[in-house]
Amino acid sequence: MSEAPHIPVLLDEVVDALAIAPGEVHVDATFGAGGYTRAILARGARVIAFDRDPDAVAGAAPTRAEAGDRLTLVEAPFSSMAAALDELGVVPVDGVTMDIGVSSMQLDQAERGFSFQADGPLDMRMSRSGQTAAEFVNTADEAEIADVLYHYGEEPRSRRVARAIVEARPIERTGELAAIVRRALGHKPHEKKDPATRTFQALRIHLNAELDELEQGLAAAERVLKPGGRLAVVTFHSLEDRIVKRFLRERCGGTPAGSRHLPAQAAGRAPSFDTPAKAVKPGEGELARNPRARSATLRSARRTDAAAWTEAGVK
Repeated sequence: MSEAPHIPVLLDEVVDALAIAPGEVHVDATFGAGGYTRAILARGARVIAFDRDPDAVAGAAPTRAEAGDRLTLVEAPFSSMAAALDELGVVPVDGVTMDIGVSSMQLDQAERGFSFQADGPLDMRMSRSGQTAAEFVNTADEAEIADVLYHYGEEPRSRRVARAIVEARPIERTGELAAIVRRALGHKPHEKKDPATRTFQALRIHLNAELDELEQGLAAAERVLKPGGRLAVVTFHSLEDRIVKRFLRERCGGTPAGSRHLPAQAAGRAPSFDTPAKAVKPGEGELARNPRARSATLRSARRTDAAAWTEAGVK
């Protein structure tokens, strides 16, 4: 298969968790550069892949040409996978894998505006539609900006940063925004972590509704997996990992905890997943090859034969 422009994280561990057999049907919920998809195809399975980024879909042409009818690519958010798979007539499926967050391709393209490593337009839209980051920081009031930075970036001085952003408007470039945040927080060049990282993460998560998308995607995966089907989810941030951990704990019959999309466990509800496998982190060898893998966590579990909670009245 064609080389990917970035290294898929925890690839061997994801493939092991999926336990892929020839002839199975698997969902790659976050196609990106296609690393997981190619690994699944190489083991003889068919793949239905999702991505809401039109650049990722366009870049999939070589992989699609090689795979032929064993790869179907859907340009849509993975929260829509249940309806899309039903329309394709491939429900239930044997496995679902999800690699959450921004892709290396998106980070490395300055014109996408996801990173301040190279200056570019302040965009951050995964689907290239909807409100841009520039539009948000230039029109939202100070309190809303502060709330976004606090909740999605876990920025402890969110009010100070929000005030600096409002005072500096208009802001159009990633370099401008990063410099504003650094000045507001008194950043020193020798400090290891750039304080602008939290602000950029928060804006990206907010604009792309990433946490809502994750919660809805997990519920969709529960609906489409067959008994014995495998779910593997790689996250890169504590906010994401917390959602996956809570979902699997609830669905395995553990301590209930609610959210807008995943309410508390109803009394007597049968577990829809077996006890999750132990969380997996990258080893030193992978970290040496790919430093971006450092914050990654893989969680996986197998579907039981119980009804999906979403099909039994839990939305």
